[in-house]
Amino acid sequence: MEKMKKVRAHPSPLEPGTLILIIILSAMGAIVGLELITRLGTTPNTSIIGALVAIVLAQVPFAFLKKYKDVNRQNLLQTAISGSTFSAANGLMLPIGVIFLMGRPDLVWPMLTGAALAVITDATILYFSFDSQAFPAQGAWPPGIATAEAIKTAAEKGKSGIVLVLGIIGGAVGKYFGIPMDILGVAFIGNAFALTAFGIGLLTRGYFPQFTDIDLMKVYLPHGTMIGAGLVALIQIIKIIKSEKNSEDENKYKVTRSAKDLKKGLGKGYFVYIGIALLLAVVTGLMTEMSFGMLVLWVIFAATAAIVSELIVGIAAMYSGWFPAFATALIFLVLGMLIGFPPVALALLVGFTASTGPAFADMAYDFKAGWVLRGEGKDIEFEKEGRKQQYIAEIIAFMVAILMVGFVHQFYFAQDLIPPVDRVYVATIEAGTNPEVAKYLLLWAIPGAIIQFVGGPSKQLGVLFATGLLIKSPIAGITVLVGLGIRYLVLKIKGKEAEGMLYIVGAGSIAGAALFSFFKSTIRLGKIK
Repeated sequence: MEKMKKVRAHPSPLEPGTLILIIILSAMGAIVGLELITRLGTTPNTSIIGALVAIVLAQVPFAFLKKYKDVNRQNLLQTAISGSTFSAANGLMLPIGVIFLMGRPDLVWPMLTGAALAVITDATILYFSFDSQAFPAQGAWPPGIATAEAIKTAAEKGKSGIVLVLGIIGGAVGKYFGIPMDILGVAFIGNAFALTAFGIGLLTRGYFPQFTDIDLMKVYLPHGTMIGAGLVALIQIIKIIKSEKNSEDENKYKVTRSAKDLKKGLGKGYFVYIGIALLLAVVTGLMTEMSFGMLVLWVIFAATAAIVSELIVGIAAMYSGWFPAFATALIFLVLGMLIGFPPVALALLVGFTASTGPAFADMAYDFKAGWVLRGEGKDIEFEKEGRKQQYIAEIIAFMVAILMVGFVHQFYFAQDLIPPVDRVYVATIEAGTNPEVAKYLLLWAIPGAIIQFVGGPSKQLGVLFATGLLIKSPIAGITVLVGLGIRYLVLKIKGKEAEGMLYIVGAGSIAGAALFSFFKSTIRLGKIK
């Protein structure tokens, strides 16, 4: 009888020493996330910071730290700090800030509970969706590649290490002079078609108003385009779930999550979101503010907004390394206003929607880093086991973040420290809307849907074009198109073998830009205080 193949052991986040480090790093990540989201309105990607901490620990000459030379343990540590940063800031603090600004501090704890459950559900859906045909591990996920390359280079050293270090220096220096070097790095790594659409969207948002005196946000062009593209993207994902045959892409690389796994993750996740939305409605007293029919509609709409939002955010994150979580929540807020939900229901809706998506995208970056470090899927069983351990580390990080936000949020609110985007959401609710908005949304949804349909699920042109329209940064548009031009010329001259070096340079640029942004933000916090 043939012996069963033994699965390679993967480090566990529940090992006593590793667990203590994960808790400490998660607490640090939560504090960094809360400080930056409330004082500056941004949240940096702390994956690379977690990776550097793990790398430094591995160099400390103490016997009990020697085991952290293992790149897979380092991956668990960076997964935890990254997860806690985004969950505390984007997934938890942002939703409760909306409710507080609406003058309902009595609903902060219910919103925090709902947001916490949503964040955990968000990550769980990603766990069952990552490395499926819709969200393949072979996808770009640029920040994940940057983190993995940093960890690999520290472990292996050699020529690649020199190139990475030069890339990091170039990324930091360029960022200092105002060049978005993370976007340049993404251009060397991501899908060229998707990034071209992203760059065109950025340039359109940046320069179109200068030539026409038309504010694209006031005519809801970005919002409508994303609605159309997002709906077609959703249909494309449903088709993938229903398809029993492998596509050409799937034949090239054996994905570890089947269409059945994807269906299970999204299907069960959707029903969990319905349960969370219903719980929110009951606990917050929405039942007394709306008719039964309107209440049912709110619950279904909130759950749908949550899952569609995370899919859009996930697609944008996979191809571009940027995800429009704030803007996507705003889109569903506007749609909720058009339906006619009352103000408190709208505040709960936008908070609930905003809590989903960031954890999905951030955890995918960490899974991508782990996938690279574990050998890019060559040992499928080891890959599955490693991903499971990363998921456990992420859940531990979420628990720490939930406790941190629960304990400290009142201190931030007392100082009027609230995520700036929350003021945008509340101002939007208070301003109200009119039938003209619905006309604009419907009008611009048509080209968004067409672009997404033409590009197909493998290019995601519509979603990435809409993502660019939602971000006001024309220099980022110029940078991504210049980066794609450089990539094309290098591959044309040097051939396919130059692709690996472009990946390392790109990873270095992303890492350098992330480090510069992190430390610059930290220094600014010191000045603000």
